[in-house]
Amino acid sequence: MNTFGRIFRLTTFGESHGAAVGGVVDGCPAGIEIDVEQIQAELDRRRPGQSRLTTARNEQDRVELLSGIFEGKTTGCPIGFIVRNADHHSSDYDNMRSLFRPSHADYTYYNKYGLRDHRGGGRSSARETISRVVGGAIAKQCLAKVGIHVLTWTQQVGDICCNRDWTQLDLSQIESNDVRCPDAEAAARMAELIMQVKGEGDTIGGIIAGVITGCPVGLGEPAFGKLHAHLGAAMLSINACKGFEYGEGFDGVTQRGSQQNDIFVTRQSEDGTSSVTTLTNHSGGVQGGISNGNPITFRVAFKPVATLLQGQPTVDIDGNATTLHARGRHDPCVLPRAVPVVEAMAAMTILDNYLLNQTIHIK
Repeated sequence: MNTFGRIFRLTTFGESHGAAVGGVVDGCPAGIEIDVEQIQAELDRRRPGQSRLTTARNEQDRVELLSGIFEGKTTGCPIGFIVRNADHHSSDYDNMRSLFRPSHADYTYYNKYGLRDHRGGGRSSARETISRVVGGAIAKQCLAKVGIHVLTWTQQVGDICCNRDWTQLDLSQIESNDVRCPDAEAAARMAELIMQVKGEGDTIGGIIAGVITGCPVGLGEPAFGKLHAHLGAAMLSINACKGFEYGEGFDGVTQRGSQQNDIFVTRQSEDGTSSVTTLTNHSGGVQGGISNGNPITFRVAFKPVATLLQGQPTVDIDGNATTLHARGRHDPCVLPRAVPVVEAMAAMTILDNYLLNQTIHIK
């Protein structure tokens, strides 16, 4: 299961401490102008070592496009790419070769396959998300051609939350601070908390919020092809993700139907045409598993990073009790670098559903 998508498909490969990570994007429409620097800019948002809040691993993460783009446009052929690993310190993990790190994939990988790559987690490392960001950057450029845009930001770190609705935020300020929160006051408090946790050799989790604008009515399919289910599956495939909700999500359970229902109305545009819309958007842009034309809003929860720079009790592969003393360079909070990953998965999901809709509804 290394391939994501049905029409717009991304297949990823590579390990944290291997020669490179990379992927193949297939099903991308031909003739789309692709800005390679824009792809690189997305990778720069994800790369390690970008601020004091992230791991000190110093990777430039330069993308090399191998195929599928000619004279700045997609050809319709598979788009192959790699990003080479350069600053991996495998010796930092020598003492973990025979230990199961708490809350990591070590135990499950070892029991399923009979072996595992202990160097940085191998295939289970979040470094695999590089390929997702490249695929997402291509998807975002495709979506922009039809007026669809995806934005995500850090909404909460620990118990510090930016509770303002996205319509009340200046989303152009997401990149104005290291936390990637468009609320400057909340961002400063989040950064302070991350640094405090980092100094204690501990980690902290949080929530990333997102909005998809310009999405037409009709994306998603009934029963098992619901749009929000595809979005949820995409998000839950990201390392350290523990939850997904859209619209009002869990907060809506305390309200009554009379408060939650989105009332339909007819609105007149400036050119005299009329269209059906809703007074509110509690549904988060999706009803019956199909997009309704409103902005699609969602939130993604991330657990604290599992690797602590503290001693932790565990067992080795023979079941003997021992203590893990982790070394290496690790994020005290995944949120700042996970923002572009969430954005990428949302973009690929929407583009895949958009292309599927075009295939099914032939005019």
